[in-house]
Amino acid sequence: MNSYRVGIAGFGAIGQAVAQSLDAGLPGLTLAAVAVRDPKAAPAVTWQQAAPAFTTIGELAEHCDVVVECAPAAVFRELAEPVLKAGKKLVVLSSGALLRHDDLIELARRHHGQILVPSGAILGLDAITAAAEGVIHSVTMITRKPVRGLLGAPYLVDNNIDIADITEPRLIFRGSPREAAVGFPANLNVAVSVSLAGIGPDRTTLEIWADPSLERNIHRVEVTSDSASFSMEIQNIPSANPKTGRITAQSVIAVLRKLTGPLRVGT
Repeated sequence: MNSYRVGIAGFGAIGQAVAQSLDAGLPGLTLAAVAVRDPKAAPAVTWQQAAPAFTTIGELAEHCDVVVECAPAAVFRELAEPVLKAGKKLVVLSSGALLRHDDLIELARRHHGQILVPSGAILGLDAITAAAEGVIHSVTMITRKPVRGLLGAPYLVDNNIDIADITEPRLIFRGSPREAAVGFPANLNVAVSVSLAGIGPDRTTLEIWADPSLERNIHRVEVTSDSASFSMEIQNIPSANPKTGRITAQSVIAVLRKLTGPLRVGT
């Protein structure tokens, strides 16, 4: 069995959840380092196992074999380049940022690194990637979110769209995941992941609805291809950060388990 030193970039709701799982013990995986804004002012945490090193984003790759990206999209490139140049694995949650820095895929290829995009808060990526081995005719994703999870999104601010006091569901965006990655950078990484698995960020259709009656994020994906037609829906329980589903951190843990586990289920 291979063993991996894991680093986490960012120590918010997702980063802390992943760190707790690693510290509790995952076979073949060790929490080696955590990157925070100021390592000298690292949060006080009680660890079950050896405490990880607290370091900067730029130095994280030196401590790890695998890096989990849980940091703001603004520092995505600063984090990703050293990891991939070192030929290591990068688990990416900000897949929307990957669209803006798609040359990093070639960088990973040249240096024998690897970019891993977990399912995160979406489902069915296995089925979509399998369908993409044939011909996919269309992919449509419909996202419905509680109002509080969308407030402050750049698209709403730039277009003077006020949803704070709406009383019924409202369609606030229809377009491509590439456009949504810019307008909703904290919300729609799932749509980018769906597009990367299937027909790309420009041909995939995305609708975003703000719904004041909801407490959970709801994503529905509809796919038509030459091998199958299918639809899937998931209702996510928000984490401590209302913009992110609780299942996102669990998806990261599932990806890490697959690196060392004796049985791997799914494409």
